Amino acid sequence: MDIRKAEIEDLDELANAAATCFPAAEAASKERIAGRLAVYPDYFWVGRDESHELISFAVGPVTKERDLTDNMYADPSVHDPDGDWQMVFCLCTMPQHRRKGLGGLVLQRLISEAEEKGRKGVVLACKEEKIPFYEKYGFVNEGVSKSKHGGARWYQMRLTFDKD
Repeated sequence: MDIRKAEIEDLDELANAAATCFPAAEAASKERIAGRLAVYPDYFWVGRDESHELISFAVGPVTKERDLTDNMYADPSVHDPDGDWQMVFCLCTMPQHRRKGLGGLVLQRLISEAEEKGRKGVVLACKEEKIPFYEKYGFVNEGVSKSKHGGARWYQMRLTFDKD
């Protein structure tokens, strides 16, 4: 799988993937995805197979804030390239490619780049059934998130990098 930074040319496909992977209340609209691509394209990773089919993507801003908050989803200006924490709004893997470890490869790329750039760690919110998946990658469950995004119950997960 080829993992690279998303480009504006990917917009329609990314919006379709978000609508496929998430309930309507939680899926990012085409306009929100476009805003994220405009403000923080270097923090938007896509994984594609050899035929260039979209398999998975992950996106989120960098902030100085420790916790993921609902306003971050709507406002791309929260991105601060000098921030401490890499947020993850979603890890989206197309249904036909799930349970093959491919989404995990995209997540690992995001984690590696965040660590290389000197971040303190990575923060995301997930549903309860996804907690074991993220724990496999070193994330720690911090309990129910303050986020009410899409009207769902979320759990905040944090991966903190060891600083020697």
